[in-house]
Amino acid sequence: MKKQLLALATVSVLTSACASAGATPPQHSQAPLASPPVAYKTVEVDGLEIFYREAGPVDAPTVLLLHGFPTSSHMFRDLIPDLATRYHVVAPDYPGFGQSSMPARDAFDYSFENLSHVVERFTDRLGLDSFSLYLMDYGAPIGFRIAARHPDRVEALVIQNGNAYEEGLRAFWDPIKAYWNEPTAANRDALRGLLTIDATRWQYTHGVRDTTRISPDTWTIDQQRLDRPGNQEIQLDLFYDYRTNVPLYPAWQAYFRTHQPPTLIVWGKNDTIFPAEGAHPYKRDLTNLDFHLLDTGHFALEEDGDVIAAAIHRFLAKNVLDD
Repeated sequence: MKKQLLALATVSVLTSACASAGATPPQHSQAPLASPPVAYKTVEVDGLEIFYREAGPVDAPTVLLLHGFPTSSHMFRDLIPDLATRYHVVAPDYPGFGQSSMPARDAFDYSFENLSHVVERFTDRLGLDSFSLYLMDYGAPIGFRIAARHPDRVEALVIQNGNAYEEGLRAFWDPIKAYWNEPTAANRDALRGLLTIDATRWQYTHGVRDTTRISPDTWTIDQQRLDRPGNQEIQLDLFYDYRTNVPLYPAWQAYFRTHQPPTLIVWGKNDTIFPAEGAHPYKRDLTNLDFHLLDTGHFALEEDGDVIAAAIHRFLAKNVLDD
C-alpha cells in the first residue's frame, strides 16, 4: 500500500543544490488528484471564537498547520487543498490574528504560552488526538510547546522558517532583544516600524527570486488585520513575550533528541528574520531528518508552494501513512 501511495505522491523536491542554483523544480509527473473543498468554520474555545480552515477526509491522518506573524491561516490557502487529497488538514487562526476573536489585552493574556494552550484546547474540541505539525515563525514556539507537553500526539514535524536554536536569532532581533532587556516605552516604540505596511510587504518580498510572483493580497490582507484598533499593541506585547521562548530552546531540543519525531525542513534560506543559521542546528538533534533549503524568503510558500507540497507528500507517505 505504501509503495502505491509513494508512486501517487508527488516526489519532486527542490534540493539545497538546486535551490542555491535557482533551478526550476521539476513538474508533477502525474495528474493531481481532485482536491476536496475547503470549509471555513469557527469553534468556541474558552469563550473565544476560533476561526479555522478544514479540508480532506476526517478519517485520514491529520496535518495541523500553525501560521506565523503577522498572517493567519490565509498563508496556507493554496497548500490546504493540495494536502487534502490525502490528509485531513486543519489550520486555525490564533486569538488576535486573522478571523478569530481579538479580546482586549486586559481580558486575555497575549503570550505564547497562552496561545499554545488555546491551540491545544482547539485540537481537543475538534477531537484531534494525533497530528503532524506544520510550524512556521510564531507557529514554532506554539507548536513546540504542544509537542513537548504531548509528544505522543505528534506524528511528525514540518518546519518552515521556525526557530528553536539561539543560532537563529541574529541581527534582525537586536532591537527586539533591547526591548526584552529594557521594556521601556522608547524601546517599545522603536519596534512600531515592524507593524507598518512597508514592513509587512518586505516580509513577503525580501529574498524571493521573483517579486512578480508574490500577490499583493498577502500583505494587504495582513496589514488590514494589523491596523484594527488595539491590534498593534497586542503585537508589541507578543514581541516582548517572545523572550519567553528562548529559555525553552534546551527543553525543545531535548524533546527532539528523546522522541525523535520524523522531521521535514523546508526553509527559505534568504530569510532575514529566521535565517538558515537557525535551520542547520536541527541536524544535531534529529536523526530522521529530511532537510531542504529553498532559494526564497520568509514566506516560502508564496514562491515555492508546489515544491513544499511535493516534499510534504513524499515525507508523510514515508513516515506517517500505514503500510
